[in-house]
Amino acid sequence: MAILPIYTYDARVLREKTREVKKPDAAITSLALDMFETMKPASGIGLAANQVGNGSSLFIVDVSGVEGYEETGPFVFINPVITELWGEDVGYEEGCLSIPNVRDEIFRPEWLNIRYRDLNFEEQELQADGLLARVIQHEYDHLQGIFFTDYLKGLKKRLVLPSLKKIMRGEMEADYPLVPVHRMDAVER
Repeated sequence: MAILPIYTYDARVLREKTREVKKPDAAITSLALDMFETMKPASGIGLAANQVGNGSSLFIVDVSGVEGYEETGPFVFINPVITELWGEDVGYEEGCLSIPNVRDEIFRPEWLNIRYRDLNFEEQELQADGLLARVIQHEYDHLQGIFFTDYLKGLKKRLVLPSLKKIMRGEMEADYPLVPVHRMDAVER
């Protein structure tokens, strides 16, 4: 297993919708295992394949290190589809490994149903709430090319813009390996 560098905000691969995984193979298994290895030193609880430069529709979640979730996960979600969201929109501070040192309160539905394939490529369905539902929604958004900061409006958005610009210039550091955006890899804005 290897620790992969994490692509930073506005890398083209992070703004493109991911592609369906057609069949299980050693490369997908290796990718998922490397993603778990990558997430550990970064203290993450979720990671999408495009965050490590791979355009496959896959993300991982491991909230077992969080109090109250010790028996939950880890999960590998291949070709996930959120089939239902419901409940109150609950606010919670979110962050992202591709946007180091930026956090803000985001409101998301408290419950979801998700259909996906596991690492054995067997179809699964899961109903989740609380932190697990939030992390799933956050990582699912990555597969659609969406960041949590895209939900910010007005003053909140303006307050994070200087940090996003620093990341885009490669001036932000983290305690884990990053692939800073280079001008030719960035999404045109």
